This record gives sequence, structure tokens and C-alpha cells, in this order.
Amino acid sequence: MFRIITLGIILAAVVGIVFAAGIILAAPNAEPLLLLNEAEGAALLPEQPQSDRAEQVTKALVKAYPSRVIRAEFRNGDWAVLVRDTWFYYAEGRLLPEELRNRVSEYSPIAFYNYPRELPLWTEPSPEQANLFRDRSNSRAASSRRRSHYFFDALYRARTHDEAYERVKTLRFLGNQIMVHYSLLEELSLVEESILAAARTDAQVRVWIQNIGTMSGWTWRNVADTQSRSFHSYGAAIDILPRSRGGREIYWLWVESNWWNIPYEGRYHPPDAVIKAFESYGFVWGGKWLFFDTMHFEYRPEVFILNDIEMSTLR
Repeated sequence: MFRIITLGIILAAVVGIVFAAGIILAAPNAEPLLLLNEAEGAALLPEQPQSDRAEQVTKALVKAYPSRVIRAEFRNGDWAVLVRDTWFYYAEGRLLPEELRNRVSEYSPIAFYNYPRELPLWTEPSPEQANLFRDRSNSRAASSRRRSHYFFDALYRARTHDEAYERVKTLRFLGNQIMVHYSLLEELSLVEESILAAARTDAQVRVWIQNIGTMSGWTWRNVADTQSRSFHSYGAAIDILPRSRGGREIYWLWVESNWWNIPYEGRYHPPDAVIKAFESYGFVWGGKWLFFDTMHFEYRPEVFILNDIEMSTLR
């Protein structure tokens, strides 16, 4: 069972922040890195022992990526998953290959976070919470630790720029050409079908489509202000930027000051039908991260499985 707590309560100094009433949120170079990047506040500490959490996560990964994660089992004192011919050990959330199991302290855990079905009510932070957010924002770039990338490198077979480029294909999505990992072509095509179906009866969706300015998928880079590899590097994330934001904010790092004081009405959100279309096929939305990135969608089906949220397909 996960503990859901109100906005800004500190779970622990080393893990960061949890956002209100089930909203656990993270950011254009954005993806959750546990609590040390744009998804600061995107992870929950489980109440159950680490071994139970390790079993949950590894079995969720098998279910999320059935054609690539072959099985999960308890071996050599820890839960592990087999990706092709390599075992990755839970290692306190790092998913490390066997030869790196003794180097847990060098890496940040991967964020297997609480993801809410619906966007909870926004609550204005207290002065104490605002100071905490300010300190965490300022400390992001100073951190020398990075999220362990080995599992996702193996999952997407994208350990280097050139290897990653070999795995991406061009897809026409809502009138725009983007490069994404070949394994996501069908999922994104189904997302597009859902959005276009909604647009036939939902004027807000039609306006949102017409207002799309630029769209980006694969690009080899780190998460903004961190040492950690972005999910864009695998072609597993998409940023959709509007032509006009109507004076609203879209990304916490682009806000001149005090991003934590911006309520939802001050942010540019896609229509709910668009968000649901992406979520139905395993894409988390960055607007549900504390360090918000409302243009960002990222393929993390295991997050939905761990939160008991149904999806339409799993491959």
C-alpha cells in the first residue's frame, strides 16, 4: 500500500517531495528521475519492505514489456528481471546489472511513482513549502548523481547516440513528423486514432489540434539541469508545444520565478480527452508531475500497472 499525503510534506531529505492528494508529479527534457530531477515529488516511499516493493516493480516490468523483459525472479538475494540475456537487479530501485550491484550509492533510483487517475485540486503552498521547492530547484543542477540508465538502455537497445538513432523511425502524428522508437509506432498510432475520434465531437480537442505549433520526439540528451539520460534519448517521449499558450505556463523551468505558485488555470493543459488518449496506451503526462511539464508525454506502462490503472494495450 502506498501512503498518499498532502502537498509538500517531506518524506525524507534524500528523496524529496510528495505532491498533494495523490498527485505525484516531474519536466522539455523532462522525465521522472525519482525525486532528483523534474519529477521531484514523483515518487512515493512504499510502506512495505524493500523486498516486497522490489517484487512488485520487477513483476510490473515483465507485464509492461512482455516481449522484452523475459521474467522476474528472486536471485542472489534480490529481485531481478531478465532483459534478453542480462539480469538487472532491483538494487534499491536502481535496476543495475550484476557487476554494478555494489555501486548503489553512485546512482539515483528510477522513479516508480504514484500516478493519479485524475488531476487533484491545486493547493497554494505554504511559505515553508515554497522555501523547500526553491531549495530543491536550486540544488538540481548541483547534484552529481544520475539515474541509473542501464535497464532502459538494454530495454530499448540504445546505449549510445548511434545505437539509439538506429532504433527510431519517423511517424506522422497529428499532421507532424516525429521520430520515435520503433516499438511505439502502434501505440502512438492508436493514441492518434483516439484523439481524432474525440475531435469529431469535442470542440476543445479540435482547437488543441489546430493550435499545435511544434512536436519533438527522439533527441539524444540529458534531462534538463541533471546528469540523467532523458527518455527522449530512447524515442520514448514526445513534447507537443502549442503555437499560442494564451499567456499560460507550460514548463516549470521556463517560469521566471516561483513556479510553485502557478495554479492549474495558469498552465497550458491539453484537453482531458487528449491526456486520456495518451494514458490509455501507457504514456504518463508531465502535467501530473510536481515539477510540471504539460507538453510532455512519456511511455511508462509500468507506472500504470503499479498504480492499478487500466490500459488498452501492452506489448
